[in-house]
Amino acid sequence: MSDLVIDAKNVSKWYGSFQALTEVNLTVQKGERIVICGPSGSGKSTLIRCFNRLEAHQEGEIAVNGIRLHSKMRNVADVRKNVGMVFQGFNLFPHMTVLMNCMAAPIWLKGLREIEAKKLALKFLEKVRIPEQANKYPGQLSGGQQQRVAIARSLCMEPTLMLFDEPTSALDPEMVAEVLDTMTGLARDGMTMVCVTHEMGFARAVADRVIFMDYGKIVEQAAPNDFFTHPQNQRTKVFLSQILSH
Repeated sequence: MSDLVIDAKNVSKWYGSFQALTEVNLTVQKGERIVICGPSGSGKSTLIRCFNRLEAHQEGEIAVNGIRLHSKMRNVADVRKNVGMVFQGFNLFPHMTVLMNCMAAPIWLKGLREIEAKKLALKFLEKVRIPEQANKYPGQLSGGQQQRVAIARSLCMEPTLMLFDEPTSALDPEMVAEVLDTMTGLARDGMTMVCVTHEMGFARAVADRVIFMDYGKIVEQAAPNDFFTHPQNQRTKVFLSQILSH
């Protein structure tokens, strides 16, 4: 069994005449933690949404867990059940309790019995440190708590890969830390992760590799220490000077 979780080769994508991704090459090994950063509109979110086919690429090749993603594929559900994704918005079902939000996918998609799904949901609510919120509804929780429920919900599918699309950008500053702590715990447990974020402290602490994107291209990638102390590309230097000065 290959340890290659993501294998993207020469990936390009357009929205009409606008090229959002240009010949992107990226591999992610099992257990690797990758942080993708870059200015707004640089293609970061588009790229990771291609990894579970929420967005379709037009050129190049993408394989996730050995399954090639393409326009004629019929088994996209097989890819998605092994790829968890956490968005800026929490996307929780407001009419369901926290517990039911976490139980739903294992029951609907994996065919788990209710008793098994409940056990799984409680296990992962414990993992994100909010088991006491299980019987509340999303509207009764803070933004940070809702995002931790969203993470637990993804974990209930027991994915081999977690994608995070700016998971803290919609949160008040005091709630950011609790979500980053949860993500750091996942990283420590060996979860394969690709995170789009501007949280550079998290990138320094957790990432195996930091990738900088601009105008739909990967401009630079390096281990965190090299990325932050010796950036090679001028655009990376400008970006870092701006983001680290805030």
